[in-house]
Amino acid sequence: MFKKILLLFTLLTLIGCTATKPVIVTTKKAPLKSKKEVVRTVRKTNTITPNRTKSSASIPIKAESKRNDTETIVSTSRTVVTNDVVRVYISQYKDVAMGNMRNYGIPASIILAQGILESGAGRGDLAMNANNHFGIKCHVGWTGDSVKHDDDAAQECFRKYDNPSESFKDHAVFLTGRSRYAKLFGFSKGDYKSWARGLRTAGYATDPKYPDKLISYIERYNLYQYDNQVLDVNYVSNEKQLVEELTIEARNPVNTSLASYIVQKGDTLYSLSKKFEVRVEDLKQKNNLSDNTLSIGQKLVVK
Repeated sequence: MFKKILLLFTLLTLIGCTATKPVIVTTKKAPLKSKKEVVRTVRKTNTITPNRTKSSASIPIKAESKRNDTETIVSTSRTVVTNDVVRVYISQYKDVAMGNMRNYGIPASIILAQGILESGAGRGDLAMNANNHFGIKCHVGWTGDSVKHDDDAAQECFRKYDNPSESFKDHAVFLTGRSRYAKLFGFSKGDYKSWARGLRTAGYATDPKYPDKLISYIERYNLYQYDNQVLDVNYVSNEKQLVEELTIEARNPVNTSLASYIVQKGDTLYSLSKKFEVRVEDLKQKNNLSDNTLSIGQKLVVK
């Protein structure tokens, strides 16, 4: 009897163990499926984000590299120039500026910086059409030629000159002959920063950034070296800049087919007659010259 009871108990135990196995298998499979889904979702998100970041970061770098090639000068007109254009302008008029510094006491650096800014380095409308390199308006008492040009107001009256050298001289006379600029001549001739700020205070320009622009040109192109040369203060010839100027001029040879020519340092009527294959007497007649004297910046008719 006891053996029968033991056999029956063993059979019931085996049947009970077999019935619980499917439940255990189901609970193990369910979490495995959910883990696979989570991993897939994370991978998709990571593959999208870095691509967007790279494409947006590359755009501004290309745009900035293009802006470094040219400069826009805004004064009486809007003029786009390169560094070479500005350096040629400095080379062309530095002697005139130093001469005016000796004769009138205005720093050569200020004269050149104003010329660059006001004339667009000689490429602005007033410089091209009226030889006006300093944006000087007619004002009361002007009896010379004039042109109309939009500035603070429409069609304002600006002075017109026969050649750039007249504009440089009139700029010096303009500053020395008006009492509102008298304070400037109390500054040291080597103190270009005070001169730049003083011009704005005296009312030469309405732009509040005018002094900063002048100072920027003076320091960027080492224009103060011409002040030092005139004052003979710690002047050392800048050979590197001289080489650059000569290289620029060599890349831009004189076009002998031009109808007009701007007199450069060292030019004579004889040398120009050979350069443009015209007689000296014809040059004098075309330009109403009574003698053989030429001035730097003077505009000549050569054809």
